[in-house]
Amino acid sequence: MSITKHQIGVPKHIGNYSDAAVVSSNSRWLYTSGTPGIDASGLAPEGIVAQAELVWQNIFAALKAGGMRPEDLVKTTFYITRREDVAEYVKVRAKYLGDIRPAQMLLVVEGHIKPEYLIGVDAIAAAE
Repeated sequence: MSITKHQIGVPKHIGNYSDAAVVSSNSRWLYTSGTPGIDASGLAPEGIVAQAELVWQNIFAALKAGGMRPEDLVKTTFYITRREDVAEYVKVRAKYLGDIRPAQMLLVVEGHIKPEYLIGVDAIAAAE
């Protein structure tokens, strides 16, 4: 299996992600549902940092359950409800992903299904 992540030029102006990812046809795929920043009891802590930490922990748990690693992430889409939280979210993303660069989209949205949810993510991963 091969995954090739491309940086054509846009990310260097915006953030640490890839423009595109090409995945071989013999790969296993993992798709997550919209994953909010909630704990095992279903509670969303206050603040974007705490919720963003839980989002990544939840995504990493889904990857592990699928026999995958963070390096297998191909695409992530983030939905944040407050524009002023973007900078703090980016710091948490850097903490969890480091040099891993999936293709990414980050949107500021009006809200999630529950008003206390400040962030949600859809993730796609591929592995052998």
